[in-house]
Amino acid sequence: MASNSYLIVGAGVFGVSTAYTLIRKYPNASVTIVDRDAYNADSRVAASWDWNKVIRADYDDIIYCRLALEAQDIFEQDPLYQPFFHKSGIYWMCRTDYATQVVENYRKLGRKAQIEAVSVKEARKLYGGLFEDADYSDVTEVLVNKTSGWANAGDALKAVTKKCIELGVKYVVAETQSLAFNGGRCTGIRMRKGDTLSADKIILSTGAFTAKLLEQAAKASNKPEISAGGRIIAGGITTGMTQLDEESYKRFANMPVAVQSWNPTIVSPTRDRELKWWGQKIFKNTQNILGKRISAPPPESDYAQWKVAAPLKEDIDFANNIFYGKNGANWKMEKHRICWDAFTSSSDFIISPHAGAEGLYVATCGSFHGYKFFPVLGKYVVQMLEGELEEELAWKWAWDRERPDERLNAEFPRWEMRDLMGKQARL
Repeated sequence: MASNSYLIVGAGVFGVSTAYTLIRKYPNASVTIVDRDAYNADSRVAASWDWNKVIRADYDDIIYCRLALEAQDIFEQDPLYQPFFHKSGIYWMCRTDYATQVVENYRKLGRKAQIEAVSVKEARKLYGGLFEDADYSDVTEVLVNKTSGWANAGDALKAVTKKCIELGVKYVVAETQSLAFNGGRCTGIRMRKGDTLSADKIILSTGAFTAKLLEQAAKASNKPEISAGGRIIAGGITTGMTQLDEESYKRFANMPVAVQSWNPTIVSPTRDRELKWWGQKIFKNTQNILGKRISAPPPESDYAQWKVAAPLKEDIDFANNIFYGKNGANWKMEKHRICWDAFTSSSDFIISPHAGAEGLYVATCGSFHGYKFFPVLGKYVVQMLEGELEEELAWKWAWDRERPDERLNAEFPRWEMRDLMGKQARL
């Protein structure tokens, strides 16, 4: 049975997908989203607000492979999502047996697709030799999946949010400062300007801000059990855009998304002839928050996302060189942005009741791979809210599960932002 009211903090893919699922399942319920930015603002802090994001099911983890296939089917078939999906394919240079594992997962799931693991020699010849000058050092094979692609990320997020509002979801622009409690139950949120919003169920989909918010709430309420306690780490990565001239666009227009294990990625050009790059380093921003060392985005209201220091811009140049070599040497990066997200040491989401208070739930930790699940995240969050999440997912996404050592995760934030911007930075 539905609660009478739901308060969702954060309007990224976790929060918006949850609101969309709830309002369709329970049209008469009170569903409210609170976010520091308007959903149609020109600039937002949400990791899912972006120029474009990769849409793929190329996972060696068969659970995420299955869920990503479910989401990709919706991207391809649902009129709400369909306009934003582009099936460009993916070209993944693997330094392990990752490609073989992905192909095997497709087979186990009974999924037919234009997917294969090919040798480096064969891969160099593909796409008209587009990646013939890439850095193939230690690459064992290349995953080619012509059914993967990318989405206009910010545009899709805005469209689904708009649909939520049309269906009756309330959208409040405000900055959340803390949480409100009545004994052992979380009853709402306290906003920076002093107002309080209440609901039966409070769902935190607050991304990179989550650990800081929970610490503030723990201190204000004298409830230390509310703290994230190291479960959630805010991580940032540098992205950059270059605009191709007409001649270059002719060559690169049909290129796939390209990935170098693990982090450097380049997304196929948009209709505006723009290519997007991700750098190689994911970093923390550890600071003193109420006496604890916690990673959080910069304190500016926009996370200072557009203030990208020169050494971080050089990280994008590195990505350019390892993908294209001399073919990309003269490209100029026109725009740079630092994107922030919440991480767990396993790169698994947290979609779980918060163990420290009744009525409080956490649905976040995209770990820079959550966007592709946008169409189905809400389905699983609502299952969690109603105690119907399948056992394997409930364990995988639990608040209190035992997690692996972060050093075993190649994609975990392991640099400090201040060190990368210092004189001794080595990018």
